[in-house]
Amino acid sequence: MTPHSRLLKSLLLAAGVLAGSLLSGTAGAQGPRTYGLTPKPIAPDTYVFEGSTEHFTRDNGGNILNAAFIVTADGVIVIQTGPSRRYGEEMRAAIRRVTDKPVRKTYISNLHPDYFLGAQAFAEAPVAALPGTIAGIREEGSGIAENMYRMIGDWMRGTEVVIPDEPVFGSTVVFGDHRLRLIPLHGHTAADLALLDETTGVLFAGGVVFCGRTPTTPHADVAAWLKALDAVEALDGVRLLVPNHGHIRPDKACVAQTRDWLTWLDATLRAAVEAGLDMTDALELPIPERFHGLGVLRAEYRRSVAHLWPRIERESLPRVN
Repeated sequence: MTPHSRLLKSLLLAAGVLAGSLLSGTAGAQGPRTYGLTPKPIAPDTYVFEGSTEHFTRDNGGNILNAAFIVTADGVIVIQTGPSRRYGEEMRAAIRRVTDKPVRKTYISNLHPDYFLGAQAFAEAPVAALPGTIAGIREEGSGIAENMYRMIGDWMRGTEVVIPDEPVFGSTVVFGDHRLRLIPLHGHTAADLALLDETTGVLFAGGVVFCGRTPTTPHADVAAWLKALDAVEALDGVRLLVPNHGHIRPDKACVAQTRDWLTWLDATLRAAVEAGLDMTDALELPIPERFHGLGVLRAEYRRSVAHLWPRIERESLPRVN
């Protein structure tokens, strides 16, 4: 088999794996039509809505994200808005049960659906994101929303794409007595925003850090992602780390966990290509025992093979003119 034919086969198989993943989300019961969001206090003035460590399904309505808000003297700062208009509206109602202060600003960390598709509920205040995230949502947002409609069905009723209207960069901003350091990163996607509340020491790590859940890679650049993890590791003053997916921790242990997974994944797939395996072989490679506690491990590994294999194969195989 020529390198070009092997690459074509890999691309076709990748499409099949991704399609299968989407279709698997359409099965199952409709589930209740409420997310039951409960704000969990994690630091002074700071609350998180903890999501599950599963895939998007019609049972969970796409509630797999740790969205958050901070109540400041100047108003409420929202961090991520969830996967649907319904989620955003329930999040807004839950915030009102904590405070009657208005929402001052909403921050979106990247272009994945559970970060921005609830933004309709917060449209009266600026919705802020990195320029790369704004461009990505403008380009891919409609397709991302359509995929979510297919995966979680009626949970998405009335959901429309809201493109963030305020570009942000690396800076420190003050809201009341809270100083938020905006940290631009990339690797999980082309633009990943982390936020460190210097007042409380809470780091909202965005999609760069996963904790107890297998990282997702549909827009990943692994080499850049590893550098982003180094930047997070080097941050001072972090007392609590909130990953957007997985467990909240009072340390940076999950930075190492995410780095370990990405390093193993990249090295394993590159070794498989060098050994002459094809993508179907790679899908069934064994996963080391140290990762067996991660959520949706085998399914997410297979999705990552589909995402990463074509690029690794292009880089590894000799060019034939």
